[in-house]
Amino acid sequence: MKLKWLLVLCAGVAAPTLQAQQDPIQHDAEFYILQAQRAEQWAQDDAAVDEALAAFRDGNNGQPPNIISVLIDDMGFGDMGIPELNAVRGYDTPNINDFSDEALRMVRMYTEPSCTPTRVAQMTGRLPVRMGMGDTTVDIAGFGLPGTEVTLAEVLKQAGYATSHVGKWHMGDIAESWAMNQGFDYAQHAVHQQGQLTIFNDDAIKEQVSVAIRDYDDKYTLDGWFRPDASAMMTVIEGETGGPIREIRMDAGERWNAAKYDEMNQAFQDKTLQELERLAGGDAPFFLQYWPMIPLDNTRAGRDGPESANGGLYVDKMQLLDQWLGDLFERLDELGLSENTIVVVMGDNGHFTKYAPQSGFTPMIYAGGKGDTTEGGVRVDAFIRWPGMIEADGLLNSIIHVSDLYTTLSRFAGADAFIPRDRVVDGVDQAAALLFADESKARRDHVIIYSVAKPEAIVKDQLKLKLPGPGENAIVAKFFDLYRDTREEYSVSTEVGAWGGQEFVRILGRHMARKEKYPDTTPAYGMPYEGIENIRPETQQAVEAFMIKRASPQK
Repeated sequence: MKLKWLLVLCAGVAAPTLQAQQDPIQHDAEFYILQAQRAEQWAQDDAAVDEALAAFRDGNNGQPPNIISVLIDDMGFGDMGIPELNAVRGYDTPNINDFSDEALRMVRMYTEPSCTPTRVAQMTGRLPVRMGMGDTTVDIAGFGLPGTEVTLAEVLKQAGYATSHVGKWHMGDIAESWAMNQGFDYAQHAVHQQGQLTIFNDDAIKEQVSVAIRDYDDKYTLDGWFRPDASAMMTVIEGETGGPIREIRMDAGERWNAAKYDEMNQAFQDKTLQELERLAGGDAPFFLQYWPMIPLDNTRAGRDGPESANGGLYVDKMQLLDQWLGDLFERLDELGLSENTIVVVMGDNGHFTKYAPQSGFTPMIYAGGKGDTTEGGVRVDAFIRWPGMIEADGLLNSIIHVSDLYTTLSRFAGADAFIPRDRVVDGVDQAAALLFADESKARRDHVIIYSVAKPEAIVKDQLKLKLPGPGENAIVAKFFDLYRDTREEYSVSTEVGAWGGQEFVRILGRHMARKEKYPDTTPAYGMPYEGIENIRPETQQAVEAFMIKRASPQK
């Protein structure tokens, strides 16, 4: 135990020295333009950050902070943390609202437009297009996050952290992409996502959330593999690094339905609290990820309700999740860990507007939702709490991209020496901006917003350019001033385009030129569910059908 303690301590203290001895992290082109102008200030800021982090470790028995990440599905900007906006929409999230009062609000947090890309960006610090992970799949796909990517969990693990992940994952259905094979000592997570689990399960079909899957006349159907069967797909897996991986809570022949979905979500909450207890009892600092599947829930089957004045399906589940997160925050207090634990709570992208208004959520200040590259698709509520280190009840109005969490949390952990140097890391170190709640110390002033593999918009400062499509005249490209026009309805193309158009084109040009040195790659491909010890017969049959379809173009 003593040796382990010393190793952890040395890792935290030695990391800055090792960092200085290494080549710098490779960033995208725009970083170096800011660096050329602000290098002296950044050096001073880095020294101040190092001093603050060293003081924290001195007061924390030589250890870096624990880290908890809570990433909530499909929550648009303004849905949590602001009680006035709760009230006028007929629901309440008191625990998250209280948490936001104890945290710094990152009010210009940008994510990717949908689930998988955002999670990839947070885990790798890289735009998902760089490894072909910009799309979101709903059923068996046979690809996922490559093992060559270095995840945040792997970075922290090298610095002595214990790591655990519970809940949603959604970064592939092949073995190398799963959390327990991507740096987490322990993981329990769904293989797929809510498309399978709550949109085309048996109860959702009965309520016609999805149609023509099972409730149709098959008289003229020839292709028996055309329609997905949610119950035949893999559901939730559990395992440890290097150990067996098993599907849990699903028996052969069992059907997936709303009750199974409820059971899964409660189990994720219970396991998160259990993991917190286990990790708290260890000697190492820990990184715990809890990525809930709710509030997404598309049926009323077997449930009481409505549970709020709003009455929306997602809203009611959001109130339940708020209770669960309150339990997590309370347990953190009871264990005496709140003061030495960084907690990040945020959404992963905008609303699932396809299910509005039944969900209870609709876009507010920003237009659009999940899958869109308008601000409503990529702007989310985001809060970071670190008592005594990060300003409580504060506000940071700098642009932050979800990939910045990778680099910044690594810095807080004294683990940034383990960030790879052989590829572009899009996430920049925002430690100074967060620790000192100071926009002038930020290291990002732009984002390039992709839709899958195509760049669709650029934001720099408060200006946004909607990129023209292939073959479209660039002169008709639309600019928006996001301070004056949050919903992107009133173009200022004439007023801005004359002086700014060429500069925005150059930003994109430099970004693409950087790819010549560091080209985009592909996802990892493989056999779905390979290595699961207890694969069900119906799941095996679904995999065999998928592999035949995959091979068909080569016949």
